[in-house]
Amino acid sequence: MQDSLNQHIQAAVLAGGCFWCIEPVFSQLKGVKSVVSGYIGGHTQNPSYKEICRGDTGHAEAVQIMFDPSQITYDTLLEIFFVSHDPTTPNRQGNDIGTQYRSAIFYQDEMQLEAAQAMISRLNADQVFDAPIVTQLCPPVPFYPAEDYHQHYFANNPTQPYCAAVAAPKVAKIRKKYANLLKS
Repeated sequence: MQDSLNQHIQAAVLAGGCFWCIEPVFSQLKGVKSVVSGYIGGHTQNPSYKEICRGDTGHAEAVQIMFDPSQITYDTLLEIFFVSHDPTTPNRQGNDIGTQYRSAIFYQDEMQLEAAQAMISRLNADQVFDAPIVTQLCPPVPFYPAEDYHQHYFANNPTQPYCAAVAAPKVAKIRKKYANLLKS
């Protein structure tokens, strides 16, 4: 029975700046089964956080979201992704600067690619942002989970200065705007 349930779980891989800020945004949503912080899109196998911070691996900090599409759709995840970060700044989110902080969607199949393309086109046409979206659309490539201390970092360190100043407002923004989608 469990195997048939797992067949309905899908993956979404999104990069939108520091994973300390992205992970808690998605972890709070109904239908999201897990969120893993990690690295994707570079040329180094099994990179470390130290290597990522140097900016020479080509990887982005990202989250791998496992979700039940009968409870939350991929389009909804994309909408929240675009609301929760600035998709108009290449290689930057606030004071975090470097290719590891780029905005990217690592689509897992053609349906996810088409959904991402449609959403970006709609957001640009509606001029939702003051500048065009620069989010990269990337094919599936290996995802490397980050070190254990990065997993659920915000939940484990809510008073850490970066979390309090940067992650907490993003989490609060999503809680307010998407209250109907939050886990109990």
